[in-house]
Amino acid sequence: MAKRRALVFIHERLRQCLHGPMMRRHWLLVGACGWVLLILMFVSRLISFRMPDDYGGRPVLLNWTSPSVKTIKPLNQLSQNAASQPSVAYSGGPTQVELSDWESVTALRLQLLSSVCRNSSLWNLTHTPLRKFVLDRIFVCDKHRILFCQTPKVGNTQWKKVLIVLNGKFSKVEDIPENVVHDHERNGLLRLSSMSDAEITERLNTYFKFFIVRDPFERLISAFKDKFVENPRFEPWYKHSIAPAIIRKYRKRHRDASGSAGLHFEDFVRYLGDETGRKHLDHQFGEHVIHWLTYAELCAPCDISYDVIGHHETLEDDVPYILKAAGIEGLVSYPSIPKGITHYNRTKVEHYFSGISKRDIRRLYTCYQGDFSLFGYHRPDFLLD
Repeated sequence: MAKRRALVFIHERLRQCLHGPMMRRHWLLVGACGWVLLILMFVSRLISFRMPDDYGGRPVLLNWTSPSVKTIKPLNQLSQNAASQPSVAYSGGPTQVELSDWESVTALRLQLLSSVCRNSSLWNLTHTPLRKFVLDRIFVCDKHRILFCQTPKVGNTQWKKVLIVLNGKFSKVEDIPENVVHDHERNGLLRLSSMSDAEITERLNTYFKFFIVRDPFERLISAFKDKFVENPRFEPWYKHSIAPAIIRKYRKRHRDASGSAGLHFEDFVRYLGDETGRKHLDHQFGEHVIHWLTYAELCAPCDISYDVIGHHETLEDDVPYILKAAGIEGLVSYPSIPKGITHYNRTKVEHYFSGISKRDIRRLYTCYQGDFSLFGYHRPDFLLD
């Protein structure tokens, strides 16, 4: 009996402890912690689920020169979605994508081009009439049924050498003197504009057609350096005629002593970004402006059905593919490509555009937006925003 009373006493004391004020607070705290943990788990799952939408929820085209390798969808799936894809695909990254089938890269580039060409909001920036000026840019190799559209400051000298060898003027590219390559009376390269309408139409419909592009802003930097700073081919009209005309119109204080230092990149950017005002100067400069005209103005990619569009940033992969696709693999070798020369150089771009107003850079981008969109180059947010 005493033992039973002891057990009852112990049970009663335990019940009082468990239901006392201190213990109730303890269990309330434990319960609150449990709810907090459950809420945190729910929120973390929600965040991880929404992560792909952090970039605006838009599908992203494959990035041919991004630092990492991308997975390619089957082409039949990509063709179904080509019209809905955004016009930006290239980040300007410094490394190449490793792809086993470069033909799929070419197909995707052409799908993107076709999609952007149908974009009515960019129509004026992407479509060009097939006038003589465009036909002058296209070189012909009748022997091997090839058309090559020249886009200055994108390594065109090397492709000219390839065509000169194919025409039989020289046996290999290393034998061609530099002063012959750009002398169109001596290099033996025919232009499409020199032919009759019927001959032009027949070649456009049946020949292998290609051209090369690069990041539009980096190309402008290259044109500025080559023509107004270094001028290695001694073309004095750029420094003595074109530069002073741009300075007079676009440098805010063109009469000061700094004008004697030559054209500044800032002057060049203002000139290029003046969509309407530069027309008079361009007419005055003549065909010298081809080094900074858009790819759309030079090659009419929305009006001519090209077979391949190579990219300067992936030239190491594009060259063998183009030679094979054109049927000239083994007949000619492309000149060796210096290491690192094709890589997009963001540091250089930032350096040249430093100190230039956002307004002037945005106006420049507006003029070249068609080129960025047609060939998958990302909008340079690091300069514009």
